[in-house]
Amino acid sequence: MSKRKTRDRQLAKLAARRAAERRKRRRQRFTAGAVAFALAAGGGVFAFIAFTGGKATPSPQASPSARATPTPTPSASYSPGTGKQTGTVKPTAAPPTVACGAKAPAAAAKPKPQFDGPPPFAIHRSKTYVLDMVTSCGTIKIELLADQAPYTVNSLVFLAEHRFFDGQFFHRIVPGFVIQAGDPMGTGAGGPGYNTVDPPPKNAQYPVGTLAMAKTQTDAPGTAGSQFFIVTDSSAQSALAPGGAGQYAIVGHVTSGMDVVDKIAAVPVGGASNDTPQQAVYIEKVTIAVKGGTATPSPAASPTATKKPKPSPSSS
Repeated sequence: MSKRKTRDRQLAKLAARRAAERRKRRRQRFTAGAVAFALAAGGGVFAFIAFTGGKATPSPQASPSARATPTPTPSASYSPGTGKQTGTVKPTAAPPTVACGAKAPAAAAKPKPQFDGPPPFAIHRSKTYVLDMVTSCGTIKIELLADQAPYTVNSLVFLAEHRFFDGQFFHRIVPGFVIQAGDPMGTGAGGPGYNTVDPPPKNAQYPVGTLAMAKTQTDAPGTAGSQFFIVTDSSAQSALAPGGAGQYAIVGHVTSGMDVVDKIAAVPVGGASNDTPQQAVYIEKVTIAVKGGTATPSPAASPTATKKPKPSPSSS
């Protein structure tokens, strides 16, 4: 009987080892499949910008990404702050050579404001808002979609009135995909200190000339800070709306100045991800025009008219 018991114990141990080996092989197959999927996504199927720690997605077709912002994403229900400035962030140095034969604007390298939350809602969804962006390579005119992305458009109008974009530069150019700007730090990691959310519509489309907002891959669809991108090629659709599900808040479309967009898109790039502009393309000035009126900065709206705040702890 003792020999039989010994044999039974040996068979049980052998069966346990074989079961453990089978489980290990299954885990290895699962891990390999997950890695393959991630590589496929990074290679062009989906990944958006944007804009985290290093770039969230190193592949050119890895969508415009915004690196993680220091504040949590709010819910789709709008929870505004007071519009008060909480601090400033200082931009990194732009490339010394300015594109298109231009010069660095006076606002270049100046600290940019941070705010205590999304601004109070002040736009009219029924009105037409047009954003004029003067760059080193010319002027781009963009009609904003206040009815489709009201919270984000409200934020863009607010930031423009506070001269938030003036002096910034395009920090990311992906040939055949997008040009990206709106980061006060110029690194892909900056924002205004808050987020808004405007989920894209069902079957969202991102044709050439679309202005949309960058986000991290972990943010909910339609999350936006201040980083934006302009689509430069029709092939971007599959990356920005994988499976037909749009990921990025659509806030406007270029109505004039696509030739300027193309000039910016043609600026030489380099870096580890081959998307870092080798020449500076500055945003010299951004103003907002409203059908029936204007929404340009007033002295009172400018952050320079307020008491100088202490540096924002979130800027580090």
